[in-house]
Amino acid sequence: MKAENTSLAMDGFTIMAAIVIAGFLGAAAFISAGVYSLLAVPMLIFILIALKGFISLEPNEAVVVTLFGDYRGTVRDQGLRWVFPLCKTQKVSLRTRNFETERLKVNDGAGNPVEIGGIVVWRVSNPAKAIFAVDSYTDFVTTQSEAALRSITARYPYEADGKGATTLRDGRDIVDAALAEEVTARVAQAGVEVIEARLSHLAYASEIAAAMLQRQQADAVVAARARIVDGAVGIVTDALDQLRDSGGPNLDPATRSQLVSNLLVVLCSDRAVQPTVDLSGSNRKGSGD
Repeated sequence: MKAENTSLAMDGFTIMAAIVIAGFLGAAAFISAGVYSLLAVPMLIFILIALKGFISLEPNEAVVVTLFGDYRGTVRDQGLRWVFPLCKTQKVSLRTRNFETERLKVNDGAGNPVEIGGIVVWRVSNPAKAIFAVDSYTDFVTTQSEAALRSITARYPYEADGKGATTLRDGRDIVDAALAEEVTARVAQAGVEVIEARLSHLAYASEIAAAMLQRQQADAVVAARARIVDGAVGIVTDALDQLRDSGGPNLDPATRSQLVSNLLVVLCSDRAVQPTVDLSGSNRKGSGD
């Protein structure tokens, strides 16, 4: 394919002035009713043919020009332009576009079905490729973006058991960057530039959503209990250290174990503890004393 060429398009106002002059000359020749009147016919033909060569371009628009099936170049200059009338012209918008994919059901990296959707922001960077490389560049971008989204979803799990692993839920920056790279590679042949690609929707599929919710709740409960136990152990350790440093009673191993057990039960219990008082005879003086 030839490189883009804008020199084939002439200024439209210059050609319009030439057409006006040709019109006056043709009219004058026709009115003369002499030999020069024969010039009126070619002048009229010239005007009719020249009028077909005008094209108007708005900002961020381009026109791909072909002549008898041969690519001649791309016109990017906005305003009124003129090309050879026998050329075929096709307009291409260079404006930035965006679209949101449908919510796709895909298995993630761990094999769990998830619902996922994405947003792709793109623009045409090479109008000639967009016209000649694919049938419909808009449909091509849509299809390839969905294919890239499926590929990225299968690469990462929704959530990982191990720490530090990249997941769809927590590693959005990495996943979005990978998605943009994947879409860019797939649509490059259509002359399309990807400006941004990111996830817009992420959830477990309905058939496993309830089970995964229970799993998340169980993980949260386990994590909360582990934190409570860690805090309780620290509190008990500090209490025993304070008893020792403040000159408290010297506890034998059995009493120390019982104290630790009681404190852990109090601190780790999810219910309020009811204290009891030992009023057994072993703690009272005998009646004969």
